[in-house]
Amino acid sequence: MIAAHTDVVGSLLRPAALRKARDDWVAGRLNHLQFKSIEDRAVDEAVSLQEVAGLDVVTDGEMRRLSFQSQMTEAVDGFGAWDINAFLWGNWHGDRTVGDAHRARPVNLGVVSRLVRKRHLAVEEFVYLRGRTSRVPKITLPSPSLFVNFWSPERSLSAYASLEHFLADVVAILRHEVAELVRIGATYIQLDAPHYPLLLAAGTRSFYESRGWTFDEWLSRGIELDNAVMAGFTDVTFAIHLCRGNQEGRWLVEGDYEPIARPIFQRISASRLLLEYDDERSGSFAPLRHVPDDKMVVLGLISTKRPQMEKPEDLIRRITQASRFVPLERLALSPQCGFASSVLGNDLSIEDQRRKLETLCDTARRIWG
Repeated sequence: MIAAHTDVVGSLLRPAALRKARDDWVAGRLNHLQFKSIEDRAVDEAVSLQEVAGLDVVTDGEMRRLSFQSQMTEAVDGFGAWDINAFLWGNWHGDRTVGDAHRARPVNLGVVSRLVRKRHLAVEEFVYLRGRTSRVPKITLPSPSLFVNFWSPERSLSAYASLEHFLADVVAILRHEVAELVRIGATYIQLDAPHYPLLLAAGTRSFYESRGWTFDEWLSRGIELDNAVMAGFTDVTFAIHLCRGNQEGRWLVEGDYEPIARPIFQRISASRLLLEYDDERSGSFAPLRHVPDDKMVVLGLISTKRPQMEKPEDLIRRITQASRFVPLERLALSPQCGFASSVLGNDLSIEDQRRKLETLCDTARRIWG
């Protein structure tokens, strides 16, 4: 198991040049080769940023993605018409700086035919990343049950007899992806699962229950699907990341982990738990008492939502508090989420991002050496 005490969730802020290049490529003002060259350069900069900061684990910053989950819909036919709003809808809450925002769920969102994989989801990302870092390269994939977002009781039954049949195909695609990543040398793979904490609030839970499963079924069946993706790959360290929504400095829900902690922490096959804990929205560290002895907890104490810098002394105090429930040697430190769960990013500058990653690594050195 990878036992690194510093980690990063996945995404980093997209440089302005990359965002413009994506727009130009979509509009036909750049050809594919020109766009890929700019994309590559953004990944190079992301890797350098993380290595200079001192991180043990690095990602490609998800520079090649529209959203942390869009590689699935880009690589697979059958999801129907979609755009970035498929991943951004909801009632978003923000502080006084960014305020609240509402995005409606696209009316026609929904899988419309059997899923057919056109290409790999993340193999390009891993192959490029592994050739440009001496640190542990991590690849992120979406948790399969997250794609309930694309299940429509009105439109999807012509393609699949049930939600279960649809998600079984999602699992099969993700398992195929993991198998190929492992074949070419991946040793650290993370499943992103923000939908579990969204079960904590009545407003967001109602959407998931409207798809056909109860709260308890979402926990039991969702975990079974996650474990099915990970099963049998014994040479890989798997992680699961939980957060409460992350877009443009906003969040979707608040709530302590306690109602979901025991089933997820104890039954998930992942050996690293990356948990959002940057402020009071995530509640206390008490639910960490449910973490088994064979898992590490990566405390997401560094906020990616706001530019204000954390103080190492405050971070050390909070890590010490968490060590009442999980021994210090099984704790690690990371940001609470990605800096840019989609191309829109959060309300920080790239310089803010750099300083936060350096603070993370400085704090970790003070604690673990």
